[in-house]
Amino acid sequence: MVGVLNKSMKRMLAAAGVAVLMTGTGWATDLSGAGATFPYPIYAKWAEAYKAQSGIGLNYQSIGSGGGIKQIKAKTVDFGASDMPLKPEELRVAGLTQFPMVMGGVVPVVNLKGIKPGEINLTGTVLAEIYLGKITKWNDPAITRLNPGVALPDQAIAVVHRSDGSGTTFIFTNYLSKVSPEWGKVGASTAVDWPVGLGGKGNEGVAALVGQTDGAIGYVEYAYTVQNKLIFTRLTNSAGTPVAPESKSFIAAAANADWAHASDFYLLLTDQPGADSWPITGATFILLHKVQDKPESANAVLKFFEWDYKNGAKLAQSLDYIPMPDSVSSLVMAKWHDIKDATGKPVW
Repeated sequence: MVGVLNKSMKRMLAAAGVAVLMTGTGWATDLSGAGATFPYPIYAKWAEAYKAQSGIGLNYQSIGSGGGIKQIKAKTVDFGASDMPLKPEELRVAGLTQFPMVMGGVVPVVNLKGIKPGEINLTGTVLAEIYLGKITKWNDPAITRLNPGVALPDQAIAVVHRSDGSGTTFIFTNYLSKVSPEWGKVGASTAVDWPVGLGGKGNEGVAALVGQTDGAIGYVEYAYTVQNKLIFTRLTNSAGTPVAPESKSFIAAAANADWAHASDFYLLLTDQPGADSWPITGATFILLHKVQDKPESANAVLKFFEWDYKNGAKLAQSLDYIPMPDSVSSLVMAKWHDIKDATGKPVW
């Protein structure tokens, strides 16, 4: 797979973890968005291709879902991005609408000498016990029982989590809440009171921290696993099958998504049934105001996302994201007619 970030962009992310201007040739502020780091790699690819074709650039701040929600509510950006869908009542109070753009997988990653990608398997229960601070060594019997024949070290586990408000964290903790009653006390949200561990900012920060910490475990969106050559684990899904994070297991989980009957597209894809399903799968969402102060900007944003739906599938698949099916993008674009200017005229 071709890496999606050039060296200068990687340095910017590592240094700041914030605003990244995703244009093909230079700086532009034609469109502005902020939020989730989960979809940053594909938004970067789409923006580069769209810039080359249309001349319109995109300024996307990869600051985490929590920041994206705050910025769109404050109207400081044209759109927000979040991996945690907002519930219909919260959307109504904030005057927002949301729609899914792409789906992908959140992946546990480790830094263990001599261990290859996919060589060790974990369960959701064991993963929760690690993040609760109850399993503290890599050769704990709960882990060794799942991995007969694998030489697991007598080494402390260094737990890494997100330090910022994160939709990736929401997907991860939502999964842990479904498989571990005890994790229910911690909860599922973009930010939680972590029982143990070190915090990294963004998927970028977690990937970097895991990569430089011997004995570490963390969780990142799959594209960051590939870019940073991290060692991913397999996970035992709800069918009792150990599965690897890859396109086919993300597709298997996404196949259960019933978007047509999801109110305001509120839908969670964690712990889906099926022998091939990756258990920590999720969608990432775009947030827009239903009444637009700048209808021309809103129209331009929707044109960009229309282009992504119609032309961006191959780019998404190249990074192991799952494009939204045509049936879903058609549902979404029909809902865009509900986005209006101050006079009540649809902007789309």
